[in-house]
Amino acid sequence: MAGSSQNYNETMKYIAVFCSANDLEEKYTAPSKKFAQLLAENGYGLVWGGSDKGLMKIVASAVQEAGGKIVGVSMELLRKDARVGADEMIIAKDLGERKTTMLARSDAIVLLVGGIGTLDEITEILELEKHGVHNKPIVILNTENFYEGLKVQLQKMKDNSFITKPLDQLIYFVDTPEEAIVYIKEKLQQIS
Repeated sequence: MAGSSQNYNETMKYIAVFCSANDLEEKYTAPSKKFAQLLAENGYGLVWGGSDKGLMKIVASAVQEAGGKIVGVSMELLRKDARVGADEMIIAKDLGERKTTMLARSDAIVLLVGGIGTLDEITEILELEKHGVHNKPIVILNTENFYEGLKVQLQKMKDNSFITKPLDQLIYFVDTPEEAIVYIKEKLQQIS
Protein backbone atom coordinates (compact mmCIF):
# COMPACT_ATOMS: atom_id res chain seq x y z
CA MET A 1 0.00 0.00 0.00
CA ALA A 2 1.47 3.35 -1.01
CA GLY A 3 0.69 6.68 0.56
CA SER A 4 1.69 9.17 3.16
CA SER A 5 0.20 9.25 6.63
CA GLN A 6 1.87 12.44 7.80
CA ASN A 7 -1.41 14.37 7.90
CA TYR A 8 -3.56 11.66 9.45
CA ASN A 9 -4.96 12.81 12.78
CA GLU A 10 -5.47 9.80 15.05
CA THR A 11 -7.54 11.75 17.59
CA MET A 12 -10.05 12.90 14.98
CA LYS A 13 -12.95 10.59 14.20
CA TYR A 14 -13.16 9.60 10.55
CA ILE A 15 -16.27 8.52 8.68
CA ALA A 16 -15.91 6.16 5.72
CA VAL A 17 -18.30 7.06 2.93
CA PHE A 18 -19.07 4.59 0.17
CA CYS A 19 -20.69 6.09 -2.91
CA SER A 20 -20.64 6.36 -6.69
CA ALA A 21 -17.94 8.01 -8.78
CA ASN A 22 -20.53 8.67 -11.50
CA ASP A 23 -22.15 11.98 -12.34
CA LEU A 24 -25.66 11.89 -10.88
CA GLU A 25 -28.81 13.97 -10.75
CA GLU A 26 -29.08 16.74 -8.19
CA LYS A 27 -31.76 14.83 -6.28
CA TYR A 28 -28.91 12.46 -5.30
CA THR A 29 -25.99 14.87 -5.14
CA ALA A 30 -27.61 17.60 -3.00
CA PRO A 31 -28.28 15.37 0.07
CA SER A 32 -24.83 13.79 -0.26
CA LYS A 33 -23.19 17.22 -0.39
CA LYS A 34 -25.22 18.32 2.65
CA PHE A 35 -24.10 15.22 4.54
CA ALA A 36 -20.45 15.96 3.66
CA GLN A 37 -20.78 19.54 4.92
CA LEU A 38 -22.36 18.34 8.18
CA LEU A 39 -19.61 15.77 8.57
CA ALA A 40 -16.92 18.48 8.51
CA GLU A 41 -18.96 20.95 10.57
CA ASN A 42 -19.26 18.32 13.30
CA GLY A 43 -15.50 17.75 13.41
CA TYR A 44 -15.31 14.48 11.51
CA GLY A 45 -12.82 13.65 8.79
CA LEU A 46 -13.73 11.80 5.60
CA VAL A 47 -12.35 8.50 4.36
CA TRP A 48 -13.58 7.88 0.83
CA GLY A 49 -12.73 5.99 -2.34
CA GLY A 50 -10.28 8.66 -3.44
CA SER A 51 -11.80 9.47 -6.81
CA ASP A 52 -12.02 13.01 -8.15
CA LYS A 53 -15.02 12.16 -10.29
CA GLY A 54 -18.78 12.24 -9.87
CA LEU A 55 -20.37 11.97 -6.45
CA MET A 56 -17.05 11.08 -4.82
CA LYS A 57 -15.63 14.42 -6.00
CA ILE A 58 -18.67 16.32 -4.73
CA VAL A 59 -18.44 14.73 -1.28
CA ALA A 60 -14.68 15.28 -0.94
CA SER A 61 -14.95 18.89 -2.14
CA ALA A 62 -17.80 19.65 0.27
CA VAL A 63 -15.80 18.31 3.23
CA GLN A 64 -12.73 20.35 2.27
CA GLU A 65 -14.78 23.50 1.62
CA ALA A 66 -16.27 23.14 5.13
CA GLY A 67 -12.75 22.88 6.62
CA GLY A 68 -12.61 19.12 7.07
CA LYS A 69 -9.84 16.60 6.44
CA ILE A 70 -10.06 14.02 3.67
CA VAL A 71 -8.26 10.69 3.35
CA GLY A 72 -8.64 8.99 -0.02
CA VAL A 73 -8.20 5.27 -0.54
CA SER A 74 -7.96 4.58 -4.24
CA MET A 75 -6.44 1.55 -5.94
CA GLU A 76 -3.91 0.91 -8.69
CA LEU A 77 -6.64 0.34 -11.28
CA LEU A 78 -8.09 3.81 -10.61
CA ARG A 79 -4.89 5.73 -9.77
CA LYS A 80 -5.42 8.08 -12.72
CA ASP A 81 -8.71 9.28 -11.17
CA ALA A 82 -7.30 9.86 -7.67
CA ARG A 83 -7.90 13.32 -6.24
CA VAL A 84 -4.93 15.68 -6.07
CA GLY A 85 -4.96 17.82 -2.93
CA ALA A 86 -6.33 15.31 -0.45
CA ASP A 87 -4.85 15.48 3.03
CA GLU A 88 -3.74 11.93 2.39
CA MET A 89 -4.08 9.59 -0.59
CA ILE A 90 -3.50 5.87 -0.20
CA ILE A 91 -3.21 3.69 -3.29
CA ALA A 92 -4.26 0.13 -2.47
CA LYS A 93 -3.20 -2.73 -4.71
CA ASP A 94 -6.79 -3.92 -5.29
CA LEU A 95 -10.42 -3.59 -4.21
CA GLY A 96 -10.03 -5.98 -1.28
CA GLU A 97 -7.15 -3.97 0.19
CA ARG A 98 -9.07 -0.75 -0.44
CA LYS A 99 -12.09 -1.96 1.57
CA THR A 100 -9.88 -3.26 4.38
CA THR A 101 -8.03 0.07 4.57
CA MET A 102 -11.20 2.15 4.54
CA LEU A 103 -12.67 0.09 7.36
CA ALA A 104 -9.46 0.25 9.39
CA ARG A 105 -9.15 4.02 9.00
CA SER A 106 -12.75 4.83 9.95
CA ASP A 107 -14.87 5.04 13.09
CA ALA A 108 -18.25 4.78 11.33
CA ILE A 109 -19.50 3.91 7.86
CA VAL A 110 -22.05 5.75 5.72
CA LEU A 111 -23.53 4.47 2.49
CA LEU A 112 -24.63 7.05 -0.05
CA VAL A 113 -26.16 6.27 -3.43
CA GLY A 114 -24.08 4.04 -5.64
CA GLY A 115 -23.90 1.07 -7.94
CA ILE A 116 -22.56 -2.47 -7.81
CA GLY A 117 -19.21 -1.46 -6.30
CA THR A 118 -20.95 0.47 -3.52
CA LEU A 119 -23.23 -2.47 -2.81
CA ASP A 120 -20.21 -4.80 -2.72
CA GLU A 121 -18.49 -2.54 -0.21
CA ILE A 122 -21.40 -2.31 2.20
CA THR A 123 -22.23 -6.02 2.10
CA GLU A 124 -18.65 -6.92 3.00
CA ILE A 125 -18.66 -4.38 5.85
CA LEU A 126 -21.97 -5.85 7.10
CA GLU A 127 -20.64 -9.41 6.92
CA LEU A 128 -17.56 -8.43 8.92
CA GLU A 129 -19.77 -6.72 11.50
CA LYS A 130 -22.01 -9.80 11.70
CA HIS A 131 -18.95 -11.87 12.62
CA GLY A 132 -17.76 -9.38 15.23
CA VAL A 133 -14.72 -8.16 13.27
CA HIS A 134 -15.82 -4.58 14.01
CA ASN A 135 -18.60 -2.78 15.85
CA LYS A 136 -18.58 0.46 13.88
CA PRO A 137 -21.93 2.14 13.24
CA ILE A 138 -23.23 1.64 9.71
CA VAL A 139 -25.70 4.15 8.31
CA ILE A 140 -27.48 4.11 4.98
CA LEU A 141 -28.65 7.48 3.70
CA ASN A 142 -31.73 6.32 1.83
CA THR A 143 -31.98 9.31 -0.51
CA GLU A 144 -35.15 9.26 -2.60
CA ASN A 145 -35.82 5.74 -1.22
CA PHE A 146 -32.86 4.54 -3.29
CA TYR A 147 -32.16 1.64 -0.91
CA GLU A 148 -35.75 0.50 -0.25
CA GLY A 149 -35.06 -2.71 -2.15
CA LEU A 150 -32.03 -3.41 0.05
CA LYS A 151 -34.07 -2.72 3.17
CA VAL A 152 -36.75 -5.17 2.00
CA GLN A 153 -34.14 -7.81 1.12
CA LEU A 154 -32.39 -7.53 4.49
CA GLN A 155 -35.73 -7.88 6.27
CA LYS A 156 -36.54 -10.96 4.17
CA MET A 157 -33.16 -12.46 5.13
CA LYS A 158 -33.88 -11.71 8.78
CA ASP A 159 -37.42 -13.13 8.61
CA ASN A 160 -36.10 -16.36 7.07
CA SER A 161 -33.24 -16.79 9.58
CA PHE A 162 -30.38 -15.92 7.21
CA ILE A 163 -29.51 -13.03 9.54
CA THR A 164 -29.65 -13.88 13.23
CA LYS A 165 -28.85 -10.49 14.79
CA PRO A 166 -31.53 -7.82 15.01
CA LEU A 167 -31.21 -5.65 11.91
CA ASP A 168 -31.03 -2.47 13.97
CA GLN A 169 -27.84 -3.83 15.55
CA LEU A 170 -26.27 -4.22 12.10
CA ILE A 171 -27.44 -1.24 10.09
CA TYR A 172 -29.48 1.93 10.39
CA PHE A 173 -31.47 3.51 7.55
CA VAL A 174 -32.07 7.27 7.55
CA ASP A 175 -33.84 9.59 5.15
CA THR A 176 -31.87 12.81 5.71
CA PRO A 177 -28.25 13.89 6.14
CA GLU A 178 -29.17 15.42 9.51
CA GLU A 179 -30.50 12.08 10.80
CA ALA A 180 -27.29 10.40 9.67
CA ILE A 181 -25.08 12.82 11.64
CA VAL A 182 -27.24 12.57 14.76
CA TYR A 183 -27.07 8.77 14.67
CA ILE A 184 -23.30 8.75 14.13
CA LYS A 185 -22.70 11.18 16.99
CA GLU A 186 -24.88 9.15 19.38
CA LYS A 187 -23.28 5.83 18.43
CA LEU A 188 -19.70 7.11 18.60
CA GLN A 189 -20.37 8.59 22.04
CA GLN A 190 -21.70 5.20 23.20
CA ILE A 191 -18.61 3.41 21.87
CA SER A 192 -16.12 5.88 23.42
